[in-house]
Amino acid sequence: MRILYCLYSFILYLSIPLVLLRLLLRGMKNPDYLKRIPERFGFVPKLATGPPVIWLHAVSVGEAQASRALVARLGQAFPGCQLVMTTITPTGACYVQQTFPGEVIHLYLPYDLPCAVKAFLDAVRPRVLIIMETEIWPNLLYYCRRRDLPAVLINARLSDKSYKSYLRFRAFLADALRGLSHIAAQSDADAHRFLSLGARPDDVSVTGNLKFDIEMPHGVAGQAKSLKRFLSVNRPVWIAASTHEGEEELVLEAFHEIRKKSADCLLIIAPRHPERFRVVYNLCRSKDFITVRRTEEQLYSRNTDIYMLNTLGELPLFYGCADLAFIGGSLVPAGGHNMVEAARWGIPVITGPHTFNFREITGSLKGLDALIVVAAPDELAASVIGLLADAGLRRGYGERGKQVVEQNQGATDSVMTLLGNYINSV
Repeated sequence: MRILYCLYSFILYLSIPLVLLRLLLRGMKNPDYLKRIPERFGFVPKLATGPPVIWLHAVSVGEAQASRALVARLGQAFPGCQLVMTTITPTGACYVQQTFPGEVIHLYLPYDLPCAVKAFLDAVRPRVLIIMETEIWPNLLYYCRRRDLPAVLINARLSDKSYKSYLRFRAFLADALRGLSHIAAQSDADAHRFLSLGARPDDVSVTGNLKFDIEMPHGVAGQAKSLKRFLSVNRPVWIAASTHEGEEELVLEAFHEIRKKSADCLLIIAPRHPERFRVVYNLCRSKDFITVRRTEEQLYSRNTDIYMLNTLGELPLFYGCADLAFIGGSLVPAGGHNMVEAARWGIPVITGPHTFNFREITGSLKGLDALIVVAAPDELAASVIGLLADAGLRRGYGERGKQVVEQNQGATDSVMTLLGNYINSV
């Protein structure tokens, strides 16, 4: 098996020039990719002489958002520890730094190169590693096992696509999974997938989905009321959140039809990736929609057609001032995005058919008739028109969605009990 690890590492070392080229290309759209590159190779500040370190890894914004309640609970339960959070993307880094100022230290996850992983572990010397969702890095888990460092995979999930890909490397993945001290799966189906990949039955449990335990940021309800007064003045408002390339065109096509029935309707659009803000803004203007960006809201007026959110971390606030929400990444095959934040506000939620990354959340909302699924712009337009015209219909969907969120809360308690066993024992 060690031969497979050596081969895997050898391929990774050969790919370094391609990795650097990819960073350069991404940096041309988002300059943040060109910052702090040494961290990705394990060159991070030494934290070994400070307080005990709890290391939490979240890939990007979605995982960092899901960890919000957990971060608060870890800080309360282990006040003498320092929390370090790693991400892979700059958007995740920005979210962590904005959301947890002074609470956590942000670092980039090192590439899964033996030298980078060992350098990172030497500098940070964590007492426990907590991994969010689906991050399985063989060398990282191997060196955690070598150093007797507990590594716990929480909120663990495996989509059908990822599962089928992993099956091709089952023997290698099985050994990597055994580097995990425990796997806390979101659902029975996710637990079964990990077991079939070779995880030990005693090391797998089902704790639920942390994304249902979302907490409203302090004061956001009052801010949302003020923002709604500023934006709407009795105008109907809908939000298209976390949209992807190719999806904005579909949303704008639907909006064109919506405006035929609701001429004063306002669309708030929030592209998922910051490097696309300018592209989406120009697209909206090219369709003859009067568009104002969040960072220039002083230009907003009753004549504004589209208000574009070109900032990070503000979606909860804008859900609070919308009458309904369409969650993006779902009209195109990107797997969808988290619907819980919108449902938590008690507003109707619409999604496209491609929600394979949020299988359990989608199922829970559909099970209580709290989710509208559309497959094309005309269906999206019809759903928005119908909801905006019927306050009772909106209220019904919103109340059922909020009920689903409340019924599925509690995963954070289960995860904290599990983590306590590892943190208290080191």
